[in-house]
Amino acid sequence: MTDTRVPRRRRFLVCEPRHFAVQYAINPWMHPDTPVDVDLAREQWQSLIHAYRTHGHDVDSLEPAPGLPDMVFAANSAVVLDGRVFGSLFHAPERRPESTHYDLWFKTAGFDVHRPEYVCEGEGDLVWTGRYMLAGTGFRTTREAHREVQEFFGHPVISLTLVDPHFYHLDTALFVLDDGPANNIAYFPEAFSAGSREVLARLYPDAVLATREDAAAFGLNSVSDGRNVFIAPQAEALATRLSEHGYVPVPVDLSEFRKAGGGIKCCTQEIRS
Repeated sequence: MTDTRVPRRRRFLVCEPRHFAVQYAINPWMHPDTPVDVDLAREQWQSLIHAYRTHGHDVDSLEPAPGLPDMVFAANSAVVLDGRVFGSLFHAPERRPESTHYDLWFKTAGFDVHRPEYVCEGEGDLVWTGRYMLAGTGFRTTREAHREVQEFFGHPVISLTLVDPHFYHLDTALFVLDDGPANNIAYFPEAFSAGSREVLARLYPDAVLATREDAAAFGLNSVSDGRNVFIAPQAEALATRLSEHGYVPVPVDLSEFRKAGGGIKCCTQEIRS
């Protein structure tokens, strides 16, 4: 089945973890008294960039700003679809200055940027499936922002309620395996409310389901190009399931970023022109 999976070349935006640290706690993974090995974080991040480029993807980089330790988590900065940028308005005051830097990068790159009226944390809670936008709420992004996103992009938005604070963003509990004709996802059911689980089961009856262990290893904070899945090596059971479904797991260890509640997808903003 692997031979039937076709990768699509992607364009990613990333930000070097030069100033990465855990200086505050805004999710259950963060403990400011836990030291961060910045050299190890930079080495792991570079291995992710290398993996992307080795598999034929384009990678742009944004200069990090001092005093913004979470700026490395580029996915939260915006959603880019059809060449249009819907920016971010962070829930945590500590992260709100990041938006200015990302907005400037997008504008310099020739994009118009829409500033949201309501709290919205980019691809952290907004996941484009190729058909519609899956939108998480419960801890960060608001339902009002979901409506704003639908009005801006003109694509259907399906709201999903997150109920476990360890999976505070949608991209920690779900990712898209293929946004083409073979559209499918992987997700951890227990991260969602009962009604949202029913919605996902109806939309994706053949989805790959992950265990709590997979999710806790940030196995669902993965990036897929339709064939290759860049995934945390600690999510072994999920990687096995993906292989059984014809995908090719590409293990990339970003475990140092788990101290801030982040992983592969958190560090990766996709630019869809």
